[in-house]
Amino acid sequence: MLPNPILAAIELLDAILMGACLIGGIVVGMVIYTATTNRTISRAREESEHITRNARTEAEAGARKIELEAEKRANDRRNDVDREIAESQAQLKQSQERLAKREDTLDEKLERIGSRESKLDDREAKLEKNEQEQKSMQQELEAQAGRITTRLSEISGLSIEQAKDLLLEDVRAEAAHEASVVAQKIIDEAESNAREQSREITLMSIQRFAAEHVADSTVRSIKIPSDEMKGRIIGREGRNIRAIERATGVDILVDDTPGVISVSCFDRIRQAIAAESLQKLVADGRVHPSRVEEVVAQVRRDIKDRVLKYGNESIVEADIRGLHPKIVEAMGKLHFRTSYGQNVLRHSIEVAFLSQMIADQLGLDGSIARRAGFLHDIGKAMDHEMEGGHPAIGMEFAKKYGEKSEEVLNAIGGHHGDIESTTPYTPIVMAADAISGARPGARRESMELYIKRLEQLEGIAKDQDFVTEAHAIQAGREVRVIVNAELADDERTQIIARNIAKRVEEEMTFPGEIKVTVLREVRSEALAR
Repeated sequence: MLPNPILAAIELLDAILMGACLIGGIVVGMVIYTATTNRTISRAREESEHITRNARTEAEAGARKIELEAEKRANDRRNDVDREIAESQAQLKQSQERLAKREDTLDEKLERIGSRESKLDDREAKLEKNEQEQKSMQQELEAQAGRITTRLSEISGLSIEQAKDLLLEDVRAEAAHEASVVAQKIIDEAESNAREQSREITLMSIQRFAAEHVADSTVRSIKIPSDEMKGRIIGREGRNIRAIERATGVDILVDDTPGVISVSCFDRIRQAIAAESLQKLVADGRVHPSRVEEVVAQVRRDIKDRVLKYGNESIVEADIRGLHPKIVEAMGKLHFRTSYGQNVLRHSIEVAFLSQMIADQLGLDGSIARRAGFLHDIGKAMDHEMEGGHPAIGMEFAKKYGEKSEEVLNAIGGHHGDIESTTPYTPIVMAADAISGARPGARRESMELYIKRLEQLEGIAKDQDFVTEAHAIQAGREVRVIVNAELADDERTQIIARNIAKRVEEEMTFPGEIKVTVLREVRSEALAR
């Protein structure tokens, strides 16, 4: 172990060496750092100078480029301004030229106006002179007319008022004659054109809708297999037949005709119920009041179902939509209703299609016309239950159950002329109704009614003045009237024909149309002996 002084000296020497090494390291580091820093600074300075030179060069190039672009823009702007100035100067020159032309035109017009004013002044002077001459001539003519009038009055022995009345009467008679001739010519032309067009539309409609017609009767016959069964139907002291009449509301006609019992009723539904009930009773063989009531109730339910079926089938066939169930039921009842032997439901369907065809030809709405024609006789389904005519009853019934179309309601209420026609569809339905009723075989009437209609037609014709004879021909579709040729002239015959036609329309009910022919002739006779 070394002595402490030596250790201390060694430790001091180590410390000195370590310090020297540290100082040497620092010095070397500083020398290296200084050298490195100098080289970096030198390189940075060189790069900075290089960048500065490049930037200065690029700046000079950019500035030159900007100067060139600015100079170019200035030149372009200067050229645009020069061009605009040139255009403005050209337009100004054109405007000056137009103004110069207008000034020349105005000068010419002023010259012409001045010339016209001078001419107008001359004309006004001439007109004033002519007016003075006319006034003097008029005064002279009035004085001369007064002298002539006085002289004529002295010669004719008539006063001025009497002469005026005589002249006015002659003028009035002549004017009335000419007016009658003109009116008749206009009426003839209008009737000819209307007749031709209506005939064409009517024939087309009939050809397109040619339905079959089956005439129905208010009396229906029921076959009875034997007189013994007829006795059962009658019952003891007639109790069975009275039960049938009481339950159905019909008249049972039993006569000596073998094998037949007739059911008579104007209500075709009650007639159908009674007829079918009798057929069921005859087939069953059991006939007594309680059985009658049972069968009638069953048949009444069947008929009600059939009514709804007929109604639905008819609206499908006529292509009508949006009807209330009550209206459908009423239309079904029309299957059991007849008019002059014509089935009213089939008639309604036919009128619907005829109305549509006529409306289409006239440029109107065919669907509205078809609906109006289909519903026009709906009042006949309940007119025996309510007071009033079937047009008014039908219109109220349709309105009550949702029919809102004014065209349809007016056609229902006015197709017989009971109310004023407010739409063109009402006369269309009237025409279609007449076509359907007037077709051959469509309707029939009793001989008594037929004779009464002919007599009424001839009576209306004979009521006219100057009529000597009147004859209904062609089954009442034409009336020939002969007038006194000495009392009635040709114009008067036209007036008589129109008066007869008007009275026939107002007073008679008839299918189709009635032609009125008035004849005026002079017969000269002489005898050779």
